Amino acid sequence: MTVRVAARRVSTDPPGRRVTLAGSVVLLGVLLGVSLVAAVGLGPVDIPFLDVWRIVLATHDAPSGPLAVIVRDIRLPRVLLGAIVGAGLAVTGAVLQGVLRNPLADPYLIGASSGASLGAVLALMSGLSWLLPVAAFTGAMLTFTVVLLLARGGGRLGVTSLILSGVAVAALAEAATNFIVLNSPDSQLRSALFWTLGGLSGTQWNDLPVPAVVVAISVVWFRLRAAELNALVLGEEGATSLGVEVNRLRTRLVVGSAITVGAVVSVSGGIGFVALMVPHAVRMVAGGDNRWVVPLSALAGALLMVWVDVGARLLNQPDEIPIGVITALLGAPFFLVLLARANRRALS
Repeated sequence: MTVRVAARRVSTDPPGRRVTLAGSVVLLGVLLGVSLVAAVGLGPVDIPFLDVWRIVLATHDAPSGPLAVIVRDIRLPRVLLGAIVGAGLAVTGAVLQGVLRNPLADPYLIGASSGASLGAVLALMSGLSWLLPVAAFTGAMLTFTVVLLLARGGGRLGVTSLILSGVAVAALAEAATNFIVLNSPDSQLRSALFWTLGGLSGTQWNDLPVPAVVVAISVVWFRLRAAELNALVLGEEGATSLGVEVNRLRTRLVVGSAITVGAVVSVSGGIGFVALMVPHAVRMVAGGDNRWVVPLSALAGALLMVWVDVGARLLNQPDEIPIGVITALLGAPFFLVLLARANRRALS
């Protein structure tokens, strides 16, 4: 029996359930497509849905002039990047929660997000803002490498050691970031603080290719590994008995998650709670089979981020609200509700 077949048996769905979940994937895909067009039309200057559609498709009766510039050069790349970032964060959250068997696992737990913030702030404070994405990605990879080296005791990647190493390194990176921000000139303080809280303002088309390719490859690859990821729920011994090479699988999935997070955070800044909130919501609806959790999380994360970004640019006009502030306002009550439900179940 192959590893994939054995691992797939850990989580099986009846045919009716599979049809329902497949329908959910299609429905989220349609909602995401409609939301992308609708979100492009929303802003200080509202543009009708059909006009946005005509401009995007460049039909003969499409509006031209300022409206076309707003749609094509300002809002469309921003909305698309929001969808890419949301998908990347949500899918890595789903994978890390499965790998670490920890419902609170997210990119901050492996040091990648904190390292990206440190790299970006260093670039901003050095007057090298044009290097910001590269600096953020480099910072994410360096901090994650330190976490990985600390966690691989005896050549094995233990869950507990990975979590503890990640928390410690992330705390150090955040402390260094805060120190640099507090000692930065007033002229640079706002931009540094805004970046650490996350945002998509100023997005250009050349910001999209790298994160888009990384997220697309990651989602496909994580989906191909989903059956083996299901086996990890049985613990190391149970997964090994099914033929899963636990240490190698865990290392590859964590490294893939770190690369994905580094790619998206490098262009969006630190956005919290999406990687925590979306996979939980998906599992509440779709169950724990990662063959469905992975694609549904990617789509749901993209959908959430598109509308959170709309709120970020509309709720405090003419200024913008950092996206991380809105996701925290949504995520904190979400987890309080989950905690209350868990406490009620424990007492019943």
